[in-house]
Amino acid sequence: MRGLAAILGACLSVLASIGPAMSEETVELLSFSDLDGWAEDDHAAALSVFRGTCADLDDPEWRPICAFAEAAADPRSFFELFFRPVVIGGDAPALFTGYYEPELDGSLRPTARFRYPLYRVPPEARDGQWVSRREIEEGGLLEGRGLEIAWVDDPVELFFLQVQGSGRIRLPDGSVIRVGYGGRNGQPYRSIGQELVRRGVYQPHQVSAQVIRAWVRRNPAAGRELLYHNPSYIFFREVDISDPGLGPLGAMNRSITPLRTIAVDPLHTPLGAPVWIEKDGAGPMRRLMVAQDTGGAIRGAQRADIFFGFGDAAGEAAGTIRDPGRMVVLLPIELAHRRAPDA
Repeated sequence: MRGLAAILGACLSVLASIGPAMSEETVELLSFSDLDGWAEDDHAAALSVFRGTCADLDDPEWRPICAFAEAAADPRSFFELFFRPVVIGGDAPALFTGYYEPELDGSLRPTARFRYPLYRVPPEARDGQWVSRREIEEGGLLEGRGLEIAWVDDPVELFFLQVQGSGRIRLPDGSVIRVGYGGRNGQPYRSIGQELVRRGVYQPHQVSAQVIRAWVRRNPAAGRELLYHNPSYIFFREVDISDPGLGPLGAMNRSITPLRTIAVDPLHTPLGAPVWIEKDGAGPMRRLMVAQDTGGAIRGAQRADIFFGFGDAAGEAAGTIRDPGRMVVLLPIELAHRRAPDA
């Protein structure tokens, strides 16, 4: 998952519980002609991504749609025939951010260069709240217990790997291992970017992942304390994906797709649902995505994190995104009308 991934069974449980939460919100039905840029999108690409997780939606509203998706010859007509666009959460503008799969240099053994470990979940952290990031890193609670997956050479990049929730570790021999979300310490996520704004170091529009990295490296002691401002700590697991071209596993335990997968709040947007995004700001985007992931900082009906891919270029693109716009969820027709009975 993106930051706080859950296994498939947990995702489907969330999906099953989504009705009551959504029914208490403002839900507005739209027509496809209301979607800015709808006709110009690559609906075939979106349908391909939708098929990748549709079969996992074990819900009577979705099962027949997924069966038709497999045989659909006209992707645009498929979406227009079986879905209705709905805006969930009223007129408040959406907030779009970006995420990616980092690639770090690392080793399977500690060395003078590779000194910062990625840990598996310790038994004492599996059942709920555990100690903070500071206590884990300063207290040496995990050292010498055989929980290390690998060691990397940059504690700042390791912090951002934890924020992203998955990544690739390139070893000295050129081979690559992939890691995914394994668990967390149960502490709340706190944004260090927002903390820099609160302190008056930067204005909100100035903050990006690159800016934060640079500040932490320019201010080693204060930077370390800044990272401790976020007490949440992510543990990892090795992920075996045979095709290196595939994206990391999302919250539905399936590989996600650059610029077609978004992370959402599953209390408002059903996992697996198509979502039309109208992102404004620099590099405006009008595109049909699929809600295949979640994230610890993704909260609210009009909130999404766009997956940009892996590596430095994807990281640079993802790190600059903090834009307004609108999210429109495509729901099965009967479900859409039940959500908005007065429409």
